[in-house]
Amino acid sequence: MGKVEDLHLFTMVVEHRGIANAAARLNIAKSAVSRRLSLLEDRYSTKLIDRSPGRWEVTETGRELFQRASRAVHDFQEIETDFKSTHSDITGPLTISVPREFGISFLSRLLVAFNEKYPEIQLTADFDDRVIDLERENYDFAIRITPDIDKQLISEKIGTVRHQLCAAPCYLEKYGQPTQLKDLRAHKFLHFGTAKRGTLVLASSESKKTSNIDFNPSLNSNSGQFLFEATLQGQGIANLPDFIFGDTLETGKLIHVLPQYETSEFSIYLVHSEQRQLNRRMRLFTAEIKKFCTMD
Repeated sequence: MGKVEDLHLFTMVVEHRGIANAAARLNIAKSAVSRRLSLLEDRYSTKLIDRSPGRWEVTETGRELFQRASRAVHDFQEIETDFKSTHSDITGPLTISVPREFGISFLSRLLVAFNEKYPEIQLTADFDDRVIDLERENYDFAIRITPDIDKQLISEKIGTVRHQLCAAPCYLEKYGQPTQLKDLRAHKFLHFGTAKRGTLVLASSESKKTSNIDFNPSLNSNSGQFLFEATLQGQGIANLPDFIFGDTLETGKLIHVLPQYETSEFSIYLVHSEQRQLNRRMRLFTAEIKKFCTMD
């Protein structure tokens, strides 16, 4: 084994908390792992893991080496992937989990374009709002739209979702245009979800002071697209994400209600498990989705 392989072996022992577990993952004998770990400690003249009877603990020096070695091994593996690449490296499966409404309304253009550009990658797009377990389920990526991301996942922010209170001109002509927060209580709300009561959190664009507006929905649904269509047809006011309402504010099909107030922004993250080593297919997809979200 070379020095990089020794560092990789050490990171595997630490990650999987034991020589036996690391040996099983690497498919080599436990004695070989133990011997290479001892040689690594001899090389650096220090104890990396306290393996005395009844004790197994990474030393302070071992923790520092693990952090630096993890980065070095990752960089080396990426170099190997990139510079040993052949055409066959961009074949094979790529599976992603995408929030249903976001995927169908916004991301489908990218997915079709990616499939056309790399036809030998077997792309599977799972449109589902279920939060998958990236540690246990066989997904390369998931897209999460959230104000806070799980710190245990490897994530990269690729965009932002903004919501706006919207209504059709015909609705506002019939029920009046709200000019202040208290006016909202007299209006019909179309709500994403199934709750009998909802709460809007709005912040003043000037003072940033937040206010909560409670309401009883006149229409509930778990489909943003359905709520969008209902809003266009004058059924009420809805708090819609920009990937749903598109250019309807610019064209006048919908009106921005109370534009002096803002709703919370949500970040769009591309995430994968820390156990999932980025391959060429994943790197290609990352570059394409970042470019796509930046353009839009």
